[in-house]
Amino acid sequence: MKIDILTLFPDFFINPLNESIVGRAIDKGKIEVETINIRNYALNKHRQVDDYPYGGGSGMVLKADVLISAINDIKKVNSWVIYMSPQGKVLNQKKVKELSEKSHLVVLCGHYEGVDERALTEVDEEISIGDYVLTGGELPALVLTDAVTRLIPGVLGDDNSAIDESFTDYLLEYPHYTRPAEFNGLKVPDILLSGHHENIRLFRKKQSLLRTLIKRPDLLLSKEFDEEEEKILKEILFDREYS
Repeated sequence: MKIDILTLFPDFFINPLNESIVGRAIDKGKIEVETINIRNYALNKHRQVDDYPYGGGSGMVLKADVLISAINDIKKVNSWVIYMSPQGKVLNQKKVKELSEKSHLVVLCGHYEGVDERALTEVDEEISIGDYVLTGGELPALVLTDAVTRLIPGVLGDDNSAIDESFTDYLLEYPHYTRPAEFNGLKVPDILLSGHHENIRLFRKKQSLLRTLIKRPDLLLSKEFDEEEEKILKEILFDREYS
């Protein structure tokens, strides 16, 4: 996959893109990420990329002619252009999976008061990372890049590790434990030490459902339960009612 990030601040990405899973994915050639300075497409000698908004108001607006020139120079037939915007649909794991199957993402980072509305004619989708406003689209672009990279085959090594994560099937992930088996009087559940794989699987499924019910019950409204999950959920509700 190729990800091109259009930004006014390409240096913002230097260290984050060289660290951890994203950095290793780039080194392995699983993903290619390039940051492109929007100012490279400025149309005058002053490299002006923004201007005052028509109708008045505070702040500056990124110019449509500059942005459209940049996007059209980068995008190809198979490109998917994203504008990181607080007005976009909030990013979730389903969308991340969908984007991970694209071959080329062009990510536009807004700044100041946003972008000239006419620039959005070249955008396929607006995406937000939450209902709050940041200084620019650089942090959201990093979030998107990290989330998408993890789902590209071969990046995590064990591709199954991404399957069980929180939000993958509208469920939060089950709790994890490691050595020591007892710490400060708190013990690892015996079933995880039993070596019985089927019992461990069922225990984790129950813990995943329980966590979601307690912490994010809203997620369950979107989930289609299979027969096993319905049975486990009934057990959880029964236990909670009579405990």
